[in-house]
Amino acid sequence: MSVQSAAADVDVDLRQLFASLARNWLRIVLVTLVVTGLAFALAWLATPYYKATAKLEIGSRESEYTRPPGTNDDEKPILDEQGVATQVQIISSPDILKQVATKLNLDKLPEFDETLKMSALGRVLVLVGLKSDPVDIPPEERVLNAMHDKLNVYAVEKTRAIAIEFASKDPKLAAAIANGIADAYIASKSDAKLESNAAATDFLAPEIADLQNKVKDAEAKVAAFRAQSDLLMGGNNAVLPTQQLAELSSELSRVRASRAAAEASAESVRRALQNGGSLDSVPEVLSSDLIQRLRERQVELRANIADLSTTLLDNHPRIRALKSQLADLDGQIRNEAQKIIRGLSAQAQTAKAREDQLIADVNTLKAASARAGEQQVQLDALQRDANVQRQQLESYMASYNAVASRKDRRYSPVAANLIARAQVPSQPYFPKIGPITGAAAAASLLLMAIGTLLGELFSGRAMRPAAGARFTDIEQVAMPAARVEPMVAEAHDEGRAFAPYGDTAAGHSIAEAELPRPAESEQAEDRAAAMETSEPGEPMPEPRQSRLGEMDVEKAAEKLIASGAARAIFVSPEGDEAAASAVLVAREVSDAGLRVLLLDLTASGAASRPMLDSSLFPGITNLLASEAQFSDVIHPDLYSDAHVIPVGTADPVRAMRAADRLPIIMQSLTTAYDLVVVECGPADAQGISRLVGDGTEVFLSMLEADDQVTQAAVKLIENGYPNLMLVTPIGHEPPGTPVPGRRSAA
Repeated sequence: MSVQSAAADVDVDLRQLFASLARNWLRIVLVTLVVTGLAFALAWLATPYYKATAKLEIGSRESEYTRPPGTNDDEKPILDEQGVATQVQIISSPDILKQVATKLNLDKLPEFDETLKMSALGRVLVLVGLKSDPVDIPPEERVLNAMHDKLNVYAVEKTRAIAIEFASKDPKLAAAIANGIADAYIASKSDAKLESNAAATDFLAPEIADLQNKVKDAEAKVAAFRAQSDLLMGGNNAVLPTQQLAELSSELSRVRASRAAAEASAESVRRALQNGGSLDSVPEVLSSDLIQRLRERQVELRANIADLSTTLLDNHPRIRALKSQLADLDGQIRNEAQKIIRGLSAQAQTAKAREDQLIADVNTLKAASARAGEQQVQLDALQRDANVQRQQLESYMASYNAVASRKDRRYSPVAANLIARAQVPSQPYFPKIGPITGAAAAASLLLMAIGTLLGELFSGRAMRPAAGARFTDIEQVAMPAARVEPMVAEAHDEGRAFAPYGDTAAGHSIAEAELPRPAESEQAEDRAAAMETSEPGEPMPEPRQSRLGEMDVEKAAEKLIASGAARAIFVSPEGDEAAASAVLVAREVSDAGLRVLLLDLTASGAASRPMLDSSLFPGITNLLASEAQFSDVIHPDLYSDAHVIPVGTADPVRAMRAADRLPIIMQSLTTAYDLVVVECGPADAQGISRLVGDGTEVFLSMLEADDQVTQAAVKLIENGYPNLMLVTPIGHEPPGTPVPGRRSAA
């Protein structure tokens, strides 16, 4: 039975499965007690080990009074996880362990040097090559390896604390080694700081001497260049030419403004005189005291004329005298205005001359300022160089003073502190007799229970038939008795009589099976009944030969092998009984060493049932309905090396909807097998057209040469299969009567 059949036909009986625990309880309990006893004895006799733990705090230990000037704790980086992990590696480094081993003389203890006291078991393992000889390892390396095996250094979670654990047979030694490692680590950090301070002073002393000389030279260059370039500094930290240029530029602007104002005033007075307009609107005229007095006299005369005009006529001598005086006053005012114009013009000319002089001076200072700027750039560069070197000198001197004071006083605060010294342990951490014994008891009990259940499961005693799997006894598929026909066959077919196909075809024993009886024709049932009711001693009738020139199973197999055909299509117009030809030919070709697969396309599964042990196997209908894959539908023949794809268990109607996939399936099968044998049942030429391909041979299976077979052969030949060959299973093996209740290989 295949795996698919077993999975479909049987189920696990949980009650029977777990009942095996009750049946085997004594064995389970005895094994558990034995294992528990052995674990207890081993734990009791094992050498106890004690573990001591010391803890270090990683952090700054610098006092605010001893810190170098200008520094504080906030400027120092705080160790992160990687920093703490680095300190863990330093603590467990060989240098630290060597110091502790030397201080405590661990090389004199057998616990750390196996060569001092090697056990008999260890010597045997060395002799047989299962263990390296410790003598070949240097003594120092042996001690370090032993210490590494017993040492555990780790960072305490979510803290900057480091725990140092050491295990030993001697509790006092375990505590001493843990504390010794912590002390050696702190001492190494202190020594490292002292060495760093000494190296710093050795480096800074010559550097300071060199910097002092460099600063002196740089400042001398600055002074010499300033004296050579005659750069005099004015106000606002600017050179003198630049400052003078700024002042002259301001004076030039003022003179230009004054000249423009004088020219504008003279022009306004001149226009007023030329146009005969009033001079009262001119600011320069109004500001003249003489003109103001003349204006006052003019007003007074006009007032007198007005008073006298009320009593005297215009030609009166007195009025005429006053008008004459008034005309003289207007001339005097205009003369004074002309003087003002001449004064303003002279002022404008003076401003113009001053402006020209200032412009010449500004141009001269511009050239001087440009030269002073270039020299100032060079001077600034020299000054910056001197300042940088002086700052570096001051920094080095401050660092040197701080480091030198720490070196002289041998002050080296270490960023680590021993917060908990290791105490001598009173209880061993190994072995824990209770937990070891309990774990051994639980593990042995669980393993014994699992082993018992697996043994019961694999033995098959916990299996029962699956619900819904129905099997009935197989009835013998009997072949009809051969009747004698006129001789038209080949001579080597003479004397062969019919026997149920495959009764001893493959030479295998007949398998018991519970499958439903195939649907057969009434004529076949009558022939089978006649064979069963015939007397044992009654001779069978002589078979008669066919008149259609059919070949037997051996000839058909030889034909397929010789032609190298990839497909063999069998049509059985007489129904299920004739399907034996496809089965026998497939087995014959398989026995010849070729890879053969039989595809059963009959409606009743007549070709695949004799090759399998159940009708519940998935087959071609499951593949077409997409309910299974190739690996699920291909099964081995029980009586040969051939493979078979049965009809299957899927809905035929649903499967036939995907009949267009048959050519693809056939192509895949011909790629994997040397020969694919297809039993099509009573199909016609159109029905087998999807199955035909390159290297295809078409056979017509027959039992009797009647009109039904003849008509089927003629139709196939007329519809494109002229090379049709007839094959019959009759006479494949000597006739015999199948044993009741058993099935032939076919």
